[in-house]
Amino acid sequence: MSNRTVALPLTVADIVDEYAAKAANLDGAISKFEEAQNAMRHATCVQGVYAENVFTEARFIPSAIKLNLRKSGWKAVYSRLQIDRLASARDKRLFEQTLADPPDLKMDNAKATFGDYLLRPRFHALRALAECFVELDPAYKSHSKVKIGVAGLPKRVILSNVGGYGSWGRDRLRDVLNALAAVQNKPLVEYAEMQQVEKLGGYEHRAGEVAFDGSPLKLYRNGEDVEWIPPARGVTLKKYQNGNGHVIFDSPTLLDINRALAEFYGEVLPDAEEDNPPRRPSTDVAKDLQFYPTPRAVIETVLDEIGLSPLQDRYVGARVASKVLEPSCGDGRILDVIRERGHKGTGIEVDPGRAAKAKAKGHAVLVANFLETAAAPTFDFVVLNPPFYGTHWRRHLKQAMLFLEPGGTLACILPATAEYDHKIAKETGGRWHDLPVASFSESGTNIPTGYLVWSKKS
Repeated sequence: MSNRTVALPLTVADIVDEYAAKAANLDGAISKFEEAQNAMRHATCVQGVYAENVFTEARFIPSAIKLNLRKSGWKAVYSRLQIDRLASARDKRLFEQTLADPPDLKMDNAKATFGDYLLRPRFHALRALAECFVELDPAYKSHSKVKIGVAGLPKRVILSNVGGYGSWGRDRLRDVLNALAAVQNKPLVEYAEMQQVEKLGGYEHRAGEVAFDGSPLKLYRNGEDVEWIPPARGVTLKKYQNGNGHVIFDSPTLLDINRALAEFYGEVLPDAEEDNPPRRPSTDVAKDLQFYPTPRAVIETVLDEIGLSPLQDRYVGARVASKVLEPSCGDGRILDVIRERGHKGTGIEVDPGRAAKAKAKGHAVLVANFLETAAAPTFDFVVLNPPFYGTHWRRHLKQAMLFLEPGGTLACILPATAEYDHKIAKETGGRWHDLPVASFSESGTNIPTGYLVWSKKS
């Protein structure tokens, strides 16, 4: 989250104040409730002879009451700030998990939890769309396919198990419609709209079609059925007998998706598609200077995946320190974590300023253009986040492989286009792993990313 000061709307202060007042008086209310319980026990016995305890779970009631107050307070803030319009489906699920036992509702807690949604509402609406769509089709993970003017997005996506309430496909369809609604500034999906899908559900998986086109629907409100016209969403569901469904987007909606994803991912990559462009030293260095620092969470994920765990890892036991190379090491962020885990890191960096910062932290860094550095296969691990320019990363990857000793492992952070446009895992015989949407947001880019893990044969 941003370090900027967040001022939540004044309308949230009244919720926090009401919560605090009720929390302060809750023990007294519980005492009165317990007194009433005892009075009821005496009222239901004769000569002090109890038949049975009608308050079998009485000892749990005080904690349940306090939990209920905390849940109510957080739900009130969530609703007041309309977080359901901005949060991704994953964030909503995480919030539901947190609500199982939430902390006290205080303004600082509310700022830490929801402040960034207010600072960057558009970012979160776009991220929700990206998170939703990358789960549906690999095309949405490719930066080059979502650029404006590129006809690469699929006009339909396939959902499995589109059934009744709670089915996987129905929930994914709801997530798609809600993500679109947020970026199109339309109301979120109501239950009456999703009831159309449920009519095609059931164990028999009835086939049929539902068009979310603004046609009038019956909605039960205020004790009676009323006719309601939902917004036209430009989406049609075609359901098949096998339980699968095709979600089809009309042209305006597909354009909205295209524009929203292009806005979110940004035009950060020139996308030079030539694998072997003419070499000009000044151009190569300029490409190498492209710098997106690796976020701490990404570093931890990658090092854990390749087994570069702390030397005293309680699950592994004491081990010998590994020799690790980080090409294009920048200011040494990956080297920092490698050292924290007890291993021996060496960096190579072309930019003298960033190399100086890494050296100032005590790292061993060679100031040189990595692509022109003589390879010596002496490292147990190579971990790199190369420049993403076009396919310039490919030359860095091939060069990095030369530094591994037999049996060594390489991890290379790459734009998702490396896999979904260029099939880098199949090409190298490595394993591809997607990183979460917006993993590099704090570094100034939302481009889809992942990492390749490759091992050199012994």
